[in-house]
Amino acid sequence: MDTILDVNDLKTYYFTKTKTIIAVDGVDFSLQRGEVLGIVGESGCGKSTIARSLVGLLDPSNARIVQGSVLFEGRDTTKMDTESLRKIRGKKISMIFQDPFASLNPVYSIKNQIFEVLSIHENADQSRMEEKVLEQLKMVSIPSPELRMNDYPYQLSGGMQQRVMIAIALACKPDILLADEPTTALDVTVQAQILDLINKLKDERSMSIILISHNMGIIAEMCDRMLVMYGGVVVEEGSCESVFGEPMHPYTQGLLGAIPSITDDKEELDTIKGMVPTFSPPVTECRFSGRCHDVFEQCLRGEPPLISIAEGRRVRCRKYEENGKGGRN
Repeated sequence: MDTILDVNDLKTYYFTKTKTIIAVDGVDFSLQRGEVLGIVGESGCGKSTIARSLVGLLDPSNARIVQGSVLFEGRDTTKMDTESLRKIRGKKISMIFQDPFASLNPVYSIKNQIFEVLSIHENADQSRMEEKVLEQLKMVSIPSPELRMNDYPYQLSGGMQQRVMIAIALACKPDILLADEPTTALDVTVQAQILDLINKLKDERSMSIILISHNMGIIAEMCDRMLVMYGGVVVEEGSCESVFGEPMHPYTQGLLGAIPSITDDKEELDTIKGMVPTFSPPVTECRFSGRCHDVFEQCLRGEPPLISIAEGRRVRCRKYEENGKGGRN
């Protein structure tokens, strides 16, 4: 298959006056053209930081990529200057952010915000502004686009705002779409419409997608492969079919076990005890050991490597070391 993105040993840390906080710690994966890759995990596991690291959207005052590479079309985005990154962002790689209301500019109309992307990357003619904007709004199925394009973000519902964000992200026909929790604030009906829209546009344009979500159902429906993140590292990787069919890491098992069932009659839902802790380098034990129901002595004697169990199937757990092949940390 045609690899469009290759991430190698990516490490992104946040820095305060007193300590260093691990956000992403040695993550590596590839993305194929036309593929949908899902990234799951609780808040604080490093999912959004990965997406922002890919296109240089980190706050330089407190975040920095300290190691690794992100190869897109043979070029390392982590080594690019600001101007080079701007030519890629929005044009080659676009991002749908988690909260559309916070991402849209409240003082500019929808028309101006969509056309800004087209004028920067496509040198679109001002005289064709309304025509181009209408094309984008019709693409994302916004009703009465001739009226809506003159509205401001606060005049739109959450679903409409998200459609506008998608229109902006797809305006320049990017090769890769980074979708960071694109349906978090939406009701179930609108959520289904947005996902159907993204899927339709993906097929029409042979676009690759990295979909970040807490919702395992969305990942199962939309994605070809998935990464399970915990504490800044990948703890499990594989096709959605293999991970959902046979989860190997105790964390993945816990996430899937917490999904409510329509057949089981339980008074209480299954949960993973505790919360995701904050990690600082160096990490000297399995990151999940404090919450794991299968923890044993070896788990506390250094962090386990990411082990290759089969083609495209990896897990970071001591239980599988004897049968697996050692991989990168």
